[in-house]
Amino acid sequence: MPLRTWCLLVFAVMVAIAAGLTIGAVSLPIGDVWRALGGVGDPSVVAIVQSLRLPRVVLGLAVGAGLGMSGAAMQATLRNPLAEPYLLGVSGGAAVGAVAAIALRIAAPALLPVAAFAGAALAVAIVLGVARAAGAQNDPRVLVMAGVVVGAFANAAIMVVLANAPAEDVRGALWWMMGSLNDASWNAVRWIGLYVAIGGAALLAFGREIELLALGEDPAAALGVDVARATRRVYLLASLLAAVTVAGAGLIGFVGLVVPAIVRGLGARSARTVIIGAALAGAALLVAADVVARTARAPAELPLGAVTALIGVPFFLMRLRRLR
Repeated sequence: MPLRTWCLLVFAVMVAIAAGLTIGAVSLPIGDVWRALGGVGDPSVVAIVQSLRLPRVVLGLAVGAGLGMSGAAMQATLRNPLAEPYLLGVSGGAAVGAVAAIALRIAAPALLPVAAFAGAALAVAIVLGVARAAGAQNDPRVLVMAGVVVGAFANAAIMVVLANAPAEDVRGALWWMMGSLNDASWNAVRWIGLYVAIGGAALLAFGREIELLALGEDPAAALGVDVARATRRVYLLASLLAAVTVAGAGLIGFVGLVVPAIVRGLGARSARTVIIGAALAGAALLVAADVVARTARAPAELPLGAVTALIGVPFFLMRLRRLR
């Protein structure tokens, strides 16, 4: 990928960060924000920047990067341009695991992603099992339909878990299921960032295997790849990244669908290049979407998942038409 494209992606991330720190219910000059980052200036501005907006922006960067890398790995391994954690039901399974953990009072920032990962791993196993039983594991439409079914089942399971919960907890859970960075805290940001860094580094370490799997099972096996083992490994790592994003910000769809396609359109070809580019593009997209969610109907806040869906659904329909 050309150097100017990398510069463009980094510039987009920096612009998104600046917008996330300066734009909100109270607009702040960039100079005041810069001084507040160092703890200098009006105490109220320092509190807004350091305690409210900065952790929210950092969490958005981590969640967007995780979704982008997860989508890129799934699309390459499945050789399916429609593969994405939300559409394949992985995010829904992660939500079931996270909600069950919360219902059991296991909501520590370090443990919540683990519970979400368990749900995500189960969901991806079910989706692939359904597609395999139908004899169409590599058919994009069958995988998407299986993912929709698993996602619907996950939503029903969440409703069952919340059936006897207090009304306030139900309202909070429903808002979280629609996606939000509103509850960002530095403790949560540290754990989410750590999990995303570990999962992303592991995907990059297996970048050559992902690239060979994208050629097809037979060519990959001929080139010395243990296809079954490598595929399971990538699925689990992609599911981990998806689960972490759900634990940190709830259900946010279509980011993992859109950004890998954008990065490939900008000239990325190798698996590692697409994964890194998708991390940057996903981070910029999610922080920008959060700015829209916070300001479009201020002082009310829109669900972040709704904003990304407004972008992703038309993109999905265009991709589906191309597959036809």
